[in-house]
Amino acid sequence: MYFYEIWVRSTAYRGSAALTYESEALLDEGSIVKVGLQRAAVWGMVVRKVSKPAFKTKPIIEVPPVPPLSEALLRLAAQLATFYASPIGSITQLIVPNDITPRGKTAALYEPNNNSPAQLPPLTDDQQKAVAALAGPGTHLLHGTTGSGKTRVYIELATRALAAGRSSIILTPEISLTSQLSQRFQETFGARVIVLHSGLTPRERRLAWTHIAEATSPVIVIGARSALFSPLHSVGLIVVDEAHEPAYKQEQAPYYHAVRAASMLSQLHRATLILGTATPTISEYYLAEQKNIPIVIMKNLATTSKATTKRVVVDLTDRTLFTRSQHISQPLITALQQSLGKGEQGLLYLNRRGTARIILCDKCGWQALCPHCDLPLTYHADSHDIICHSCSFRGPAPITCPVCDNPSIVYKSAGTKSIVDEVQRLFPEARIQRFDTDNLKADRLEQHYQSIVDGDVDILVGTQLLAKGLDLPKLSTLGVIMADSSLAMPDFTSQERTYQLLSQVLGRVGRGHRDSTAIVQTYNTTSPAIIAAINDDWQTLYKKELQEREKFGFPPFFFLLKLTIKRTTAKAAQAAAEKLRVQLLATHGGIIIEGPAPSFHEKQAGKYEWQLVVKAKRRAALLEVIHDLPSSGWSYDIDPINLL
Repeated sequence: MYFYEIWVRSTAYRGSAALTYESEALLDEGSIVKVGLQRAAVWGMVVRKVSKPAFKTKPIIEVPPVPPLSEALLRLAAQLATFYASPIGSITQLIVPNDITPRGKTAALYEPNNNSPAQLPPLTDDQQKAVAALAGPGTHLLHGTTGSGKTRVYIELATRALAAGRSSIILTPEISLTSQLSQRFQETFGARVIVLHSGLTPRERRLAWTHIAEATSPVIVIGARSALFSPLHSVGLIVVDEAHEPAYKQEQAPYYHAVRAASMLSQLHRATLILGTATPTISEYYLAEQKNIPIVIMKNLATTSKATTKRVVVDLTDRTLFTRSQHISQPLITALQQSLGKGEQGLLYLNRRGTARIILCDKCGWQALCPHCDLPLTYHADSHDIICHSCSFRGPAPITCPVCDNPSIVYKSAGTKSIVDEVQRLFPEARIQRFDTDNLKADRLEQHYQSIVDGDVDILVGTQLLAKGLDLPKLSTLGVIMADSSLAMPDFTSQERTYQLLSQVLGRVGRGHRDSTAIVQTYNTTSPAIIAAINDDWQTLYKKELQEREKFGFPPFFFLLKLTIKRTTAKAAQAAAEKLRVQLLATHGGIIIEGPAPSFHEKQAGKYEWQLVVKAKRRAALLEVIHDLPSSGWSYDIDPINLL
């Protein structure tokens, strides 16, 4: 009889120690097994063989005929459990699929591609320099402007990894972006490319995972965050494309960030890690500078076209420009008319990060900010108060503007459906399609990508799903309905995210395909984030944001821990949060605690949620706080990307 320590795949197990089981078979470390946990049968992974323990053990129920996981994946799991102070049950869910039992052959999904690879365009000078600078193991930040051809660089590096007998992992922030990227890679590498993400059917996902595990030659795995945990044994290249995107942070336990996990995995494989982005995060760029991580810059467009792009700012406070539509200005209507007349496309973008209700003056552009945190205040209709969701500052909602005495204060923004209605009224003959998170599966962007590229849609209307990664050759007019929306988010990242989102959507035009016009409508024509995005001036915003972050105690100068509690009444939630705040301050040094304050979405499923924000110069101090949390009721997110 043999005995093994096993990490079980179940959130029901919240321990930090492996469980011991017995088996008559000799198993390798990394073997996937099915075991009994309380009254359930769950999958798990063997982490090591041990001597017979002093206690009675349960038998391993099943060992499926799949290869063992690599040592690198086992070590990655251990590192993530420590780094994020997470129970091993939830960490194992990242590594081990929920269904491994083989059903049929994998070849059905992966027939060999007998077509000859697509002829790749030659590398530009910028791309050649980038490929040379990105060679070798370690982390590299690829700061490439939109349209500079970062994907071509990824393909070149993946080609070299394959030639060295090593696999590649290419991450995209969202499933909607996978189609375009995988198509580009499949044109070059054919059946070596395997797409793996949560949008696949259970059968497709099971077959893809098994195909990767059983591959005898290197492959290229493309997918969203979870593709990072593919059962590969020799990884030479990891690319995190659009590395600034918040979708790389998992929003439920374990709250890991794919960039951190990719960094760990690349070190375990001695692989090249590329963080590719046109708009780096403030913290990642600062970290790269402090740790001398190579920053490779690509400024020039990959095409040599002479096409021009005109960028126009429309002041939303000038209502004389909105005589035909409440939300679409006359300059934007004219530009759309010209595009449609030439058989080209238009795109209308709503910058609706989250659901914050904007509090600003539609005459002078004044915005309500917290006097202590300099963060946007949020309007709460139930109490008619404006509240800071960081420090809990509260005040009455303004009736008039404190700057110009204007009685018209804006508390809301337009939705995609109302914009579609406006566009249909203005352009009744146009083919219009809406893309946002409300789309059913059949209407999602990835399902219609090719028809959009082919020009079968005249005007696209949507949220940030349309802002990222899309290359639309027929697009000539871009309209940003209201650039201020994300500035209203009550969070320390609002300026940064506004710049990123606006830069990304502006990058849908000006890619060298044709002359184009981008029209940005805003209440705040002097906003540093908006001005920087329009002028492609990331460095100016970066320097300003660093000063603000250091002054008010936010990353990269402080580490953050968000603690949340849910109770049946707001009073009970606030009392529990206040009690914990007092306890933590009495027992832990070197920490600052903001709050308690109601969470951004205060009431959920009939319960009220309040939060504390713990700040520290040492990340270890926050891990100590986590270990001292009450055993039930509290949830935590260390290194949150926002405080909403």
